[in-house]
Amino acid sequence: MMLQFPDLVKMKTKKMVFEDVYAARDSATLEQLKELSSKRRVIEESINESSFVTEAIAREMYGGFTSPLQQDLHKLEEYLPLLENLIFHADLVSSDWKMFRWTSDLKIRWASSLSSSSFFNLRGPRFFQIDSLRFELGMTLFLYGAILRERALEVLPTDLVQSATLFREAAGVYHHLAHEVLPMLEPALPAERPPEAISSVSTAMSLICMAEAQAVTIRKAEEKGTTVGLLAKLHYGVTQLLDEAYDMLYKETRECKDISSRFAEFIFSCNALHELRSQKFLADGLKIASQVGVAVGVLRLALSNITKKMPGEESWKSVFRKEIDDVSEMLRKFEHENEFVWHEKIPHGDELPLLQGNKIVSIIPYNPKRWERELAFKL
Repeated sequence: MMLQFPDLVKMKTKKMVFEDVYAARDSATLEQLKELSSKRRVIEESINESSFVTEAIAREMYGGFTSPLQQDLHKLEEYLPLLENLIFHADLVSSDWKMFRWTSDLKIRWASSLSSSSFFNLRGPRFFQIDSLRFELGMTLFLYGAILRERALEVLPTDLVQSATLFREAAGVYHHLAHEVLPMLEPALPAERPPEAISSVSTAMSLICMAEAQAVTIRKAEEKGTTVGLLAKLHYGVTQLLDEAYDMLYKETRECKDISSRFAEFIFSCNALHELRSQKFLADGLKIASQVGVAVGVLRLALSNITKKMPGEESWKSVFRKEIDDVSEMLRKFEHENEFVWHEKIPHGDELPLLQGNKIVSIIPYNPKRWERELAFKL
């Protein structure tokens, strides 16, 4: 079972009407601006939970999908090519002061799902305004990656292959954000900015999604009867990916001071859980190799470490408790067998084998689409 952190999709935004701000030079441009506003409006209503559309009508409107997450992905996939086209044409005339003023008048505002200040604001979520269309693109893509990730969790019980694919697609979205979108936004960022607008946060998210994809791949490997030695390495590969993500957020940058502590606990808890699973499979492999004493030592160390890392979230605690119970039962059996059959010395500390990792997943690259239609403005 995987730990879940659904908070990433809880972003909020304020209404924007493009045709009220940008002065179109012809009717075709005006219609495209109106369509852009229309496509964004359904996203606003969805994430702000202000839509009054019935389930049946929503299914008809959004590709026949029954899952609200699939419907939201469909909405975003219709909006993003239009937004990419607006950015393309706005860049062509970016030196004109009117375009700068219009973008400022648009009042692009988003509330973060990761900012600690958003969680402790009694007056509701705190909105960040940044006068750049790339801020709109960055926040929209971050939301797209978050919904892909939630959809991966939604299909996990029924389709492991699709779940892993969706996690890898989400990793690709965040990789694109970190390397192609947010670096161009950075010069426009004020001192106070949402974590979602920082490149290192998207890099960390890409690593987290890769870790989650590998965790799903491990479940598929277990079904196929993969050797315990490889399973131990794959679980520790998840831990290594999460280590990289944690370091990216909290060691390699000072830009992320505002990230919620719950998100940090999520990464830390997932890391600890997969380290425990790696130690469990390592011990099983040692037992098969008739090194029961070493296996006992590995399990004792694992239990000693994991009890210090119990998360506060109740749903995460239940996952930890089950894993701890399984490892405790394995240790009891191994200790009993060693006491009555093998009589091996129990090693400690540096005498125990080190865990080794194997990272086998890769991102599925995100290829942005642009609706290539001419836009003309009154400049």
